[in-house]
Amino acid sequence: MFVRIATERSPRPNSLRDFGMTCSSNTIVSLSEFTYKKGTEVYGEKEPAEYVYQVKVGAVRSYKLLTDGRRQIGAFHLPGDIFGLENDGAHRFTAEAIIDTTVHLIKRQSLEMVAKSDVMVAKNLFRMTTANLHHAEDHMLLLGRKTSLERVAAFLLEMDKRLTAAGVIALPMSRRDIADYLGLTLETVSRALSRLHELGVLGFVGNTQRQIVLQDRAKLASLDLQS
Repeated sequence: MFVRIATERSPRPNSLRDFGMTCSSNTIVSLSEFTYKKGTEVYGEKEPAEYVYQVKVGAVRSYKLLTDGRRQIGAFHLPGDIFGLENDGAHRFTAEAIIDTTVHLIKRQSLEMVAKSDVMVAKNLFRMTTANLHHAEDHMLLLGRKTSLERVAAFLLEMDKRLTAAGVIALPMSRRDIADYLGLTLETVSRALSRLHELGVLGFVGNTQRQIVLQDRAKLASLDLQS
């Protein structure tokens, strides 16, 4: 399973708090740390869901390839995010490093065993499952009911909550990634960003235009609320 991994560090005793989870028992578990090069697959669709992952540094995209060859990105996992938690024994999406990425991982079986005796861990797992469901519902609404400009506005508001540091949204993903997440073409995403720039909603920093400054969050939020 791990032949795709560039760097491996041996498992070592850790608390689940090192995995970003609150717990009452402070049970010692074994976490591993792996580094994936940009574009490297973390796990594939339909592979056994034996591990749960947390992004330490970098970013990961989860996606499906449709029958016509198109790619639909379901989620972006950013530093601190836990992903790979499935309802059954196999992964429903493929996960891939967007940039050079380091993750912590724990055996799913170990996590489930701790949850049986630690109510706080069980609540953590329930909360993560619920959050994933809410995200899937919001994403379905975005894809099915919003215009292209509304979709891009919603995406920027999401990234503003999750990525902003010192007033700048530093996007690790490309515009192609954004397009595949929003169900749009690359050209449509570029036009929408240019339109938001013309409206004075955002500004670009640097030549790559992956660093964005939101200059009018209220106007951006109003665009997302339009129907």
